[in-house]
Amino acid sequence: MTSAPRIDVSTSLRDSGAEPTSQELAELAASLATDVLFTLPLGSAGGAEPDATWQLTGERASGTAAVYYAEGRTHLRKPFLFADGFNYGPSNLPALYGHFNTPYEEGRPGFLDQLRARGFDIVLIGFDERHTHIQHNAEVARQAILRTVAERLGGEPLVVGGVSMGGIITRYALAKMENDGYDHQTATYLSYDSPHNGAWIPLVLQQMAYFFEKLAPAEPSQAALIRSPAAQQLLWAWVPDSTYTGEVATASELRREFVRELADLGNFPRRPRLLGVTNGRGDGVGRPLPAGEIAFDWQAIVASATARFQPDKGTEQPIGGMHAGLQVRRSTTSEVPALDGAPGGTLDSFGKVADAISAKISEEYRSGAFVPTVSAAALDHDPVTWDVDPNLDLRDQAPDRFHLDDVGFDTDNTTHGQVTAPLAEWILDRLT
Repeated sequence: MTSAPRIDVSTSLRDSGAEPTSQELAELAASLATDVLFTLPLGSAGGAEPDATWQLTGERASGTAAVYYAEGRTHLRKPFLFADGFNYGPSNLPALYGHFNTPYEEGRPGFLDQLRARGFDIVLIGFDERHTHIQHNAEVARQAILRTVAERLGGEPLVVGGVSMGGIITRYALAKMENDGYDHQTATYLSYDSPHNGAWIPLVLQQMAYFFEKLAPAEPSQAALIRSPAAQQLLWAWVPDSTYTGEVATASELRREFVRELADLGNFPRRPRLLGVTNGRGDGVGRPLPAGEIAFDWQAIVASATARFQPDKGTEQPIGGMHAGLQVRRSTTSEVPALDGAPGGTLDSFGKVADAISAKISEEYRSGAFVPTVSAAALDHDPVTWDVDPNLDLRDQAPDRFHLDDVGFDTDNTTHGQVTAPLAEWILDRLT
C-alpha cells in the first residue's frame, strides 16, 4: 500500500563557523526582498472607468463590483460576472480590467472589449480580503449576483465565473445558492485557470517563505500569504512552517473542511452549463524541468538556501535545504509527484524566490506549474489523494471524466491567468 505524501525535515549543526552577529543579520535582512510573490501577476495598468461601482457586504466579508455596460448601453441587460483571484489584501479592479483587456493579438481589441461589443455587460467582482476564507468571499459574490438580477432589465440569464480562486469562489457561491433555495438565474458558469482540485506551490519554496520571514519580517509577508485561509484551502500540498514534518496532502483542516463542504453541495452548481479554460496544455506535455535537480543554490556569509525541483514520488527524496548561522535544515519528500514540470498554468515561483535572495537561476528554470491542467480542467479525481497522472493526455478522455461540460486548453503552458488567443477565442465562441 502506497504511503501518504509527506515531508521530513532534519536539522544539524555546521562543522565550522559561528553564530551571526546582529550586524550581519541586519545586513542579510536588508538584502532580502519581502514582496508577496506567489500570485497572479496583474501589474498596475488600469482600464476604462466603470459606469457604476457597487459596495458589496456579506455577513463575514465585503468587496466591490465594477460595472461596465456594453457598447451603447446605460443599464444591465446581458451580464457577465467575473471574480478576482488569489492574492493578499484588497482587489485592484482597474488592474484586473486592464489585465483581461490587454490585446492578445496586434490589431484586435482586448477580450473584455470584444465581450462588450457583443452585448455583454461586464461586472468585475473584487474582495476586500482576497486571502480570507473562500466561503466568506462567496458571500460577496452572492451579493453581486443578487444585485445584478435586481438591476438587470429583461430576462437574459447570467454568465458567472472568475479567474484562479475567483472561479472557485463563484463555483461555491452558485452551488450554495442552489442549496439555500436562491434563484441565481445563471445559465453559464466559467472558470479561468481555476484550481478545482487544488493548486501547487513547491514545498521547498513554502519552507523558504517561512524561513526568510524570520530573517526579514514584513507585513504582508510571503509567509503570511501561505498561512492565509485562502492558501490553505487552495493548495493541495501545504506546510504550516519551515520545520514541519508530516503529511502534506490536504494537510490543513481548512482545506479538508472546504473539500467536504463542496462535496455536500454536489461539488458544482447543477443548473448552469459548466465551462472552463486552462492555461496548460491538454496533451500531457509539461515544462522541461528535471525532477529532483537543483533549481538554484544560494550561498551567503551567514546563510544559504538550495531549492530542487520536486522529485517524482519515491521515498525521502531531497528537495533542498537552508541554514542561518550554525543550524542547517534539510528537507525530503516521499510520494509527492513531480508537479513543477506538469502541464498547467505557470508562475515564475522559483525565479521570484531566487530574485528575492539574489540567487542565480537559469531563465528556463524560473517557472513551473501553479495550476496543473488536470486540476483546472476539473478532471474527476480525488482532490485529497490526487490519484491521477498529472501528465495525462486529456484530449481524448471521455466527457464523463470531467466535472465541466466543456474545457478549453491552451496550445502551450502559459502564465497562470494570462489571456491568450486560444483561450479568448474559445470563450467568445462558446458564449456568442
